[in-house]
Amino acid sequence: MTAQSSGALVLFAKDPVEGQVKTRLGSLLDSKITLNLYQHFLSDSIEKIGAVSGVDRFIGVASPPTSDLFERAVRDHDIHLFVQDGKDLGERMRRTFEERFEEGYSRVVIIGADSPTLPVAYIEQAFRSDREVMIGPSTDGGYYLIGMREKVTDIFEGVSWGTDRVLAETLSALKAKRAEAGVLPVWYDVDLPEDLRFLKTHLQWMTHAGLPEGQATLEFLNQLPLE
Repeated sequence: MTAQSSGALVLFAKDPVEGQVKTRLGSLLDSKITLNLYQHFLSDSIEKIGAVSGVDRFIGVASPPTSDLFERAVRDHDIHLFVQDGKDLGERMRRTFEERFEEGYSRVVIIGADSPTLPVAYIEQAFRSDREVMIGPSTDGGYYLIGMREKVTDIFEGVSWGTDRVLAETLSALKAKRAEAGVLPVWYDVDLPEDLRFLKTHLQWMTHAGLPEGQATLEFLNQLPLE
């Protein structure tokens, strides 16, 4: 594949399979409802990357996809689909960055599918920045976005993935490499029941304010008893 623009926006996602997505919501929702919720997260995330102009769009799926949701995204939003490769999240991100740079992109940004309220403006800011690396810190000690302009792709080795030390360890690696890093506003992922309750309230207020993010998710959450 040859780059059609200078920027590549990559959504990291999981194949929506019952019992394998958002498992930490199990104390609040059964597996079928959780699966349906994640599908709405994906729909909103796909709409989000489709709203970012001037970039090529990708979805990196953690395993070979079985859902037609991704096929529809490829067809409806001109999105390129690939399967992530690597033994852990850090290796999968490193290889994704390296492959996009090899294709000729000068700026690559990766986001996750766990932040349906994430403003498109933050993604656009990551592309506009002249910093070597841009990070969007999340409230759980990780990050919802990481973007690179230069090929500083070896910063993920030794990071304690799945812990609240991910952001701090990544920033330490960047400092050791003397890479110029920029930081976006703090945002949040939705992993736990309390996150989901907050998400519903947040989406309701965003709707009142006329903000477009997360509408598919809100319509679904309005049907659920989350108290």
